[in-house]
Amino acid sequence: MTDYDSFFQAKLDHLKQQGNYRYFLSVNKSAQHFPQFYFEHEGIRRSAINFCSNDYLGMSTEEEVINKFSFILHKSGAGSGGTRNLSGNTDHHQTLEQTLSRWHHKPAALIFGGAYLANLTALQTLGRHLPELVFISDERNHASIIEGMRSAGNVKYIFRHNDMSHLREILSALPIEQPKMIVFESVYSMNGSVAPLKCIVKLANEFKALTYVDEVHAVGLYGATGAGMCEQQNISKEVDVINGTLAKAVGVVGGYIASSERLIDFVRSFGSGFIFTSALPPAVCAAATKSIQYIQHNRFVRQTVHSLVHYLRQELTEAQILYVENDSHITPIKIAGAAKCKVIADELLHTHGIYVQPVNYPTVPLGEECLRIIVTARHNRKQVNQLVKSLSIVLTKASIVKRDFLYIKGSKRNHLSVSQQ
Repeated sequence: MTDYDSFFQAKLDHLKQQGNYRYFLSVNKSAQHFPQFYFEHEGIRRSAINFCSNDYLGMSTEEEVINKFSFILHKSGAGSGGTRNLSGNTDHHQTLEQTLSRWHHKPAALIFGGAYLANLTALQTLGRHLPELVFISDERNHASIIEGMRSAGNVKYIFRHNDMSHLREILSALPIEQPKMIVFESVYSMNGSVAPLKCIVKLANEFKALTYVDEVHAVGLYGATGAGMCEQQNISKEVDVINGTLAKAVGVVGGYIASSERLIDFVRSFGSGFIFTSALPPAVCAAATKSIQYIQHNRFVRQTVHSLVHYLRQELTEAQILYVENDSHITPIKIAGAAKCKVIADELLHTHGIYVQPVNYPTVPLGEECLRIIVTARHNRKQVNQLVKSLSIVLTKASIVKRDFLYIKGSKRNHLSVSQQ
């Protein structure tokens, strides 16, 4: 008989030896004090500033959103009570879907328990029912996208990250009549790179391919009304399927896809990940709708984020701390080696009150471990200064060399990595 516990323990021990074991910090989040929070360590209550939250706009702490959530919670109860096709469908679900479809300039939308589930279900359903469909996927796509395509079992080609020549090469090798779908993200969450959306759409039109874009890290932060990179580049109507989340910039929980009425109805009718999952609570849907309305009419909140990102990078440059330069709001600092990355993160937290989680394999490839720094609309310059000062002290202490630094505006060579040891 297999000794299951020994098997599990050996695998866990290997993770720990490699420095990739994941430890959870119990964050005592406060709507009044975010991004500052309290936590306990060795029986002592301490405070820290959160620089790794995906609550980009601080909408989870916005009074209008909280009040809406609280009102509908008391009116409709804590849960939905069933799947959408049983008793879980309410006016709040339908209003949220209508709000999302209009936001993304699409005829329809469908909400899920999370964006992971939305990606998994949509891609799996399309692939299984169109077995001849070929997926063409960016090599840096999120795990949910990879799992959706893998579980569908269709033929899949992978193109080098944001490499349009390689994408064209793959498309050119396929018959023009071959059903195909290009799957990519607009903003890649770990390196912060932005996809060449217009080029991808142009290639898709040329080779008669569908397009599926994950806007999870762009929703709320880009575009005239915050709908994402597709809105910012004025191609929302040209992309076939948009995936998004309600759990990051929107500040609640859940995910969705927006597309044509027929495609949405198809996934709604055949997607097991939708059919057999309990509906989101009505209060969550109402709060998400209120948050989106707030984002649409308050451009300043995302302008605050971009302004702070610019300030952060100025300060990092001044302190000669190298970061991965990109066109998004995500600021990674590469630290090769999972163990070293965790030591630095622990030092930042316990000595300096700065919380930045180490990002390790399998979230990033081995050797690309990093600290992924996020500033939100609730941070301020004083907190950013504290972050940079603390980073400078800890990186120096960890013997990470800050190389001769010559800043050339627009150059990507000068912000590649903190550690090349």
